[in-house]
Amino acid sequence: MSKYDHVSRGPKPKKLDKKAYERELKRLQAELVEMQQWVIENGERVCIIFEGRDAAGKGSAIKRITQYLNPRHARVVALPTPTDREKSQWYFQRYAQHLPAAGEIVLFDRSWYNRAGVERVMGFCTEQEYHRFLRQAPQFERMLIDDGVQLIKYWFSVSDEEQELRFRSRADDPMRRWKLSPMDVESIQRWEEYSRAKDAMFAATDLPGARWVTVESEDKKRSRINVINDILRRVPWEHVEPRRIEIPPRPAAKDDAYIRPDRSRYEYAEDVAARLES
Repeated sequence: MSKYDHVSRGPKPKKLDKKAYERELKRLQAELVEMQQWVIENGERVCIIFEGRDAAGKGSAIKRITQYLNPRHARVVALPTPTDREKSQWYFQRYAQHLPAAGEIVLFDRSWYNRAGVERVMGFCTEQEYHRFLRQAPQFERMLIDDGVQLIKYWFSVSDEEQELRFRSRADDPMRRWKLSPMDVESIQRWEEYSRAKDAMFAATDLPGARWVTVESEDKKRSRINVINDILRRVPWEHVEPRRIEIPPRPAAKDDAYIRPDRSRYEYAEDVAARLES
């Protein structure tokens, strides 16, 4: 284990009971649906940032958070490498256009903090751009908060040993191999550089009203439960009585009732699922 970042992490947490985990996850997801209804009804704007090491469990947590949310009012933002035009803009400009409007929840799967992490470590920005970011980020976030945006920032923390295990698991899994990039592999060699970059980022941007919330993620199931619970605690939502929707009875057929065209005229997907019949 790296001497720099995780000497005090302690033993790996025990695995959660699967049934207990699934039961608690469903309960929390149901509360997220209720919270979203409050956000919609009150025109709130919620912005949640997910940062952390590669393979720290950010994506799987976001997947569980959004699983049952109304996608018309909840968006995941995971921006690709900036274009040449975007590189010439004010740094925060490409992120600002994705911020939530009234009644929306936006989850950033990595955010403007790319500049304090990967761009800093990999040399994708200049020293001047980096230090300008550390000065401007708190000002940018204060403007969001002053304007009524509820901003929550999460850092998913994982040890170097667990990260390597997850990388190797991805490399051997054809369904998840796409999640492993050359940049991820490079991060193994630059563990301490990323640690120092994270420490500097926290020192400059862990401020009142925009604190970083660390989520221990050695066990992904545990981190999902903890981050959802934390979101529900930090957003000051209240139960909103859902509007009752009456389903009317189907009307009786009329004399000029619709007659469906001959089905043989259409193309249908082959019923391969029939092979699974018992």
